[in-house]
Amino acid sequence: MLVAGASGLVGYAAARHFLRRGWRVTALSRRQPTELEAARHLPVDLSDARASHEAVGSLRDVTHVVFAAYSEEPGTQGWREPRQMQFNLALLRNTLDPLLARQPGTLRQFTLLQGTKAYGAPGDAIPIPARENAPRAPHAAFYWLQEDYVRERQLGQGWHWTILRPQVIFGESLGSHMNIIPALGAYAALLKEQGEPLHFPGGVSWVREAVDADHLARVCEWAAGSAGARNETFNVTNGDVYEWRNLWPAIAAALGMRCGGDRPLRLAEAMPPQQQRWAAIVRRHGLQAPESLDDFVGQGFSYADRQFCFGLQAPPPARLVSTIKLRQAGFHDCVDTEAMFGRILGNFQARGWLPRP
Repeated sequence: MLVAGASGLVGYAAARHFLRRGWRVTALSRRQPTELEAARHLPVDLSDARASHEAVGSLRDVTHVVFAAYSEEPGTQGWREPRQMQFNLALLRNTLDPLLARQPGTLRQFTLLQGTKAYGAPGDAIPIPARENAPRAPHAAFYWLQEDYVRERQLGQGWHWTILRPQVIFGESLGSHMNIIPALGAYAALLKEQGEPLHFPGGVSWVREAVDADHLARVCEWAAGSAGARNETFNVTNGDVYEWRNLWPAIAAALGMRCGGDRPLRLAEAMPPQQQRWAAIVRRHGLQAPESLDDFVGQGFSYADRQFCFGLQAPPPARLVSTIKLRQAGFHDCVDTEAMFGRILGNFQARGWLPRP
């Protein structure tokens, strides 16, 4: 198994899962992923075509790929910018091209990640539930560039692809642009140091669907070996829905805090000035987390503001998807989203990334 983007939210979960399941894993990422020492790590910047061709071209016997490499602009809005779209296409080409050139006939399966922006840009109304057979959303996206390229390279070849479209993903990664957990943890830790309860910083209520990164990794393994996944696209969710205020008591309990009330706060503005207080918390509790909020959270505060609907007086259009196709194809696992938050926050505490209750 070759995992591109192995230090990110999805790639890390996938690489860890396949290692635990006995696969031989090669991890591609600029920085060494923690706790993946059993994997072969290639420190490569996939935007560097020459370095990528040298690194990926050196591999032998790669049969499966999970492509989870992704680049995002500050503010996590670059997914539809032409320059950023081409950048993400280059990451894919710099992985797939040398692999096919050096190992003709070896590759069996390639998993590509998209998301629910495939059904419409954020804020757009989409069919409810959104289904995989819907026509492409009429907006530019690197999704379509990457998908078309994979389809083009597959013509006449013996390997197959699977496209996965997860909803909002939560898991164990630091500095990720699209993982809310470090942002939520840092916000909570600062409140707790002041003796405050866990106030909800968002706006209007909005029903969503979540995806546990470990659950997505299990879908990747299923896709790697299932005939029903060949050249198919699947929505992926935990299997239930959530609303932040209903989850808030369980999240507070997992953090050892009292549950507070609504206190709207734009985290992207309010949290960066708290850098020194966060660094003091890291030192006082002997945490293994970075003292830099940027390194810990990435663009997570901006992402959290959108997920919490900060500043909105009316909910955005619903963005719920059907996972019937995935179940009918043979994958039947599910995750309780409330329990997921308790487990992930507990793992952050156990690893010394957040203070223990």
